[in-house]
Amino acid sequence: MRFLKYLGYALGGLVVLLGIAAVVVFSSSNAKLGKTYAVRPRPVRIPDDSATIERGRHIAETRGCVDCHGKDLGGAKVMEDGAMGRVYGSNLTRGAGGRVANFKDEDWARAIRHGVMPDGRGLFLMPADEYSHFSDEDLGAVIAFVKSVPAVNRERVPIEFGPVTRVLLTLGKMKLAAEKIDHANLRPPSVAPGATAEYGRYLAAGCTGCHGPNYSGGKIDIGPPDWPHAANLTPHAEGHLAKWTEEDFIRTLRTAKRPDGSELNPVMPRAFGQMNDVELKALYAFLRSLPAVPTGMR
Repeated sequence: MRFLKYLGYALGGLVVLLGIAAVVVFSSSNAKLGKTYAVRPRPVRIPDDSATIERGRHIAETRGCVDCHGKDLGGAKVMEDGAMGRVYGSNLTRGAGGRVANFKDEDWARAIRHGVMPDGRGLFLMPADEYSHFSDEDLGAVIAFVKSVPAVNRERVPIEFGPVTRVLLTLGKMKLAAEKIDHANLRPPSVAPGATAEYGRYLAAGCTGCHGPNYSGGKIDIGPPDWPHAANLTPHAEGHLAKWTEEDFIRTLRTAKRPDGSELNPVMPRAFGQMNDVELKALYAFLRSLPAVPTGMR
């Protein structure tokens, strides 16, 4: 009986500790999600000619915008997972359910380049740290395209944060883009398009969210626990780039199948395969120029 009594005490203590931990995680994650950022975006010229709008469409389709917001930009499912939560990309049109009816040009720049809403709160899972490098010309083109899209009536699906997401936020393993960006010192360069490593570096910023800042791949903290590790994109022997030719690389992204016939995991965005030949050649040139780093050594 004494053993059962002590066991009851231990279990009771464990329940109390778990309860305290849950409160700490909930409070800490809410504080990070509710933090505000005082951001004054640099003015960006937004042309409305057809060539600029088409350029903006190409960027939106190849940099992941339509993956989260849908081909019509009316919103789409990003993630629905018991551990991570439920996240749908916002309706970016002026239709019912959209959040941008009153957006000014500076609000678009603040959201895309800084990952911050007009009220100062950071956007969740918005990869603005990858978009913060956009040149003024490319950012202006994206905004011009988004503003040109017809209105879509699609009600917003509220975000629900799962327990794993809240733990990752609390531990700093998952961060809002607004927390990572040096807002006061953004000076994105204008890089001339071409099949060069320099232009490839500019384009490859969109790969860092999953493959890491040095492109060595490994565990992806921002996704559900069952997501595969990101591939090593450096020329290390553990990866593919040391063995693939430029033609292999381009064909793999275009077909989502490796040279050996195996298929890329669906987590890998198919949008990159819609890049044009110049962009894909530039990416290959840049990735081949990287130092060879073992997988996961971020």
